[in-house]
Amino acid sequence: MNISSGSELIGACEKQGITIGEFAIRQESEETGISYEEIWNRMKEALKVMESSTSKGVSEKVISVSGLIGGDAYKMGKYLKEGRSVGGSVTTRAMAYALACSEVNASMGKIVACPTAGACGILPAAVMTMKEEHGIGEKDIILGLFAAGAVGAVIAQNATISGAEGGCQAECGSAAAMAACAIVQMMGGTPGMCLDAGAIVFKNTLGLVCDPIAGLVEVPCAKRNAQGVLSAIGAADMVLAGVESRIPFDDTVEAMYSIGRAMPESLRETGIGGLAGTAAGKILAKRIFGEK
Repeated sequence: MNISSGSELIGACEKQGITIGEFAIRQESEETGISYEEIWNRMKEALKVMESSTSKGVSEKVISVSGLIGGDAYKMGKYLKEGRSVGGSVTTRAMAYALACSEVNASMGKIVACPTAGACGILPAAVMTMKEEHGIGEKDIILGLFAAGAVGAVIAQNATISGAEGGCQAECGSAAAMAACAIVQMMGGTPGMCLDAGAIVFKNTLGLVCDPIAGLVEVPCAKRNAQGVLSAIGAADMVLAGVESRIPFDDTVEAMYSIGRAMPESLRETGIGGLAGTAAGKILAKRIFGEK
């Protein structure tokens, strides 16, 4: 993508009078020579995978290969139907779908890495919740996914989306920022508002470490996906209400990257520190891999 920053992305969209999603498709077509229609259809196929991975874990108990996680999305789905949710149907549905994708991923099912497999539940949960709770149509969902992709590309160019390099703030944080941008666009927000939502997400996920139990993308990853989509929804609501981020999106990305570089190796996907280094974490790891 010939855009190197969030501010450039906003400027290009405002100059052309188009959304981030529309800009992303045009740029992709221009750079690759692939037709607009073909690019659209590829994202449509990705959306089908998202729909499948979010629904599977909610409708049936999906257990990971290791046995560390599984069945939580199914529990959330039942809880949603009972109508007793403290946070309402939007938050409960979003968490259920995020958990579902994570469980499908850990059971070797098919998911969309957006931007990574470890953070695969956040964006799908956001768009499917928008579809079911707010009646957002397929066209706007697909455009929202392209907006998320454009923002993810900016993050990847200027920082990292790798937990091994920047901690979970780079994975679940980036995914939540992408999801927030998609939600704001789907709800009629401007490109500037989209990136304000992404900035707010990053401000609340800075410093989040990557500390997977036994080095597997399961615990605490699945539940961080569930909380990540809530962060996206909250940030979207704030900017749609007129709240602005005092710190620009590009600055929050820079901060995330600098914090990631400062993190010790034990807190960057090695399965050594943080929760992985606790007594319970070590016991779970031994249960999976045996005594060392």
